[in-house]
Parts: sequence; structure tokens; C-alpha cells
Amino acid sequence: MLFLCLLIFRNESVGVLASPIPAFRSISARILASIRVSQHSICTKFSVTKRISYFYQMNWFSKLFTSKEKEITDPMKKFLIVGLGNIGAEYVNTRHNIGFKILDYFARKEGLSFQTAKLGEVTEYKTKGRTLLLLKPNTFMNLSGKAVKYWMDKENIAKENILIITDDLNLSFGSIRIKTKGSDGGHNGLKNIQLLLNTTEYPRFRFGISDAFKKGRQVDYVLGDWDEEEKTKLPERLEVGSQIITSFALAGLNETMNIYNGK
Repeated sequence: MLFLCLLIFRNESVGVLASPIPAFRSISARILASIRVSQHSICTKFSVTKRISYFYQMNWFSKLFTSKEKEITDPMKKFLIVGLGNIGAEYVNTRHNIGFKILDYFARKEGLSFQTAKLGEVTEYKTKGRTLLLLKPNTFMNLSGKAVKYWMDKENIAKENILIITDDLNLSFGSIRIKTKGSDGGHNGLKNIQLLLNTTEYPRFRFGISDAFKKGRQVDYVLGDWDEEEKTKLPERLEVGSQIITSFALAGLNETMNIYNGK
């Protein structure tokens, strides 16, 4: 049927196709010469205009020119970037919310807006054939795994393509450690993710908040605001954090670790 469709645009004087589809114009004379249709076929009974009308009315022919195929994203080119934190105005500037803060910085930089969805705030970013789904769970820190698993399943994203951004007491302020796997390190958000995914093998980006607190004051410290010195240094660290997100999707985890670990 496709050959019949092509013949209705044939220019008999030069023996080539005058198709409106550029790819068809390059069909070689050898291929064209091999196409034969009886003089008594439908293409010889009607004028060119009527031939076009006839074929266009055929469902498959109409779809050839008018249908818009649904864009399909290769699962290996789709990524879930999760910033951990707690919802609520009282937590916005706390150390424990560095995951949210890095995603907010990235969104502002790229002109994105988060929308309320199931189990979190989400936005989508596309670059060079990659699709990044940014997620800020609204489950509170201790139930972060619920949101992570839901969006992984919903978007069919492999665990190798998720990146969990979290705070780390064991690293000095602003230090970066990106890993392919590891323990939860006592972090309740990572504990829940590990429980729900049933694995410790997923990429994570740990941002150092240091352990400059007195004995018994850990909760107050992680849920406390940044001090003035930290606030001064934070913008540059957020920029590095946003670069890590892009690098993870474009360059891959191993290359990103080589570039940014310890930076």
C-alpha cells in the first residue's frame, strides 16, 4: 500500500518522486523502476487530486501525516533525583533539609516550578535526551522511602538511575561524598528508603553538615538553622550540588564521583 501511495506523486517526465516527504525524494531510480502497477489500477482511473483524496481518507494514510506519536523515553535515560527533607516553614533553612535546598536551587536556576503531586512536590527537567524527575517527598524524613518507591514504580525508573541527596553529620560542612551504595549511617530517611527498596545499592549524594554539637544535642543541631559562616559559604556549595545533578544524568555516576568527591 505504501508503494501505491508513493506512485500518486510520481513525476512521469523525469521518473522520480515528487513526494512531500523529504525522505521519499531520495529513493533511487533502481528501486523506483522496480515498482509496477497495472494501467488499470486505481491510480490510472482517477486524477492526481482524486488519488490523493482517496488515499488520505484511508485511516492509515491520514495517520501518516497527521498523527503525533506519544513521546517514549528510554528507561535508561530517565532519572529520579530525590532531595530529602521535612515539609513546613519551620524546617526550610535547617541543616536536615539540605536535600530540599539543593533541588530548590536547581529548579530556580533552570526556571522550573514544583507542583504538588502524590507523596511529594515534583518537577521535570529535560536535557540532551535525558529526563530528570525532581522529587521532594512530603512524607517527612522518616518515611521518605514511601515516596521514593512510589515514583520509581510509577515512572519505571531503575534504582541505578535514582540519586538520593541527603545531609551527613560525619562530613565537614559542604564536603561531598557520592557513592554507589552503602549503609544508612544512622540517617532515618536512608533507613526507610533501604527498608522499602530492600537494598542498600542505590546512588546517594551526601552533603556534609559537620558534627559541631555538644553531646545529646544532635537533634537540635540537625534541625537547627545554618550559622552565619555556613550561610556565607552555602551558595557556592549549592551551585556545586546542582552541577552534580546534571553530571549524574549526562556523564554517569562513576565519572561524577571522580569529578566531585572531595571537591
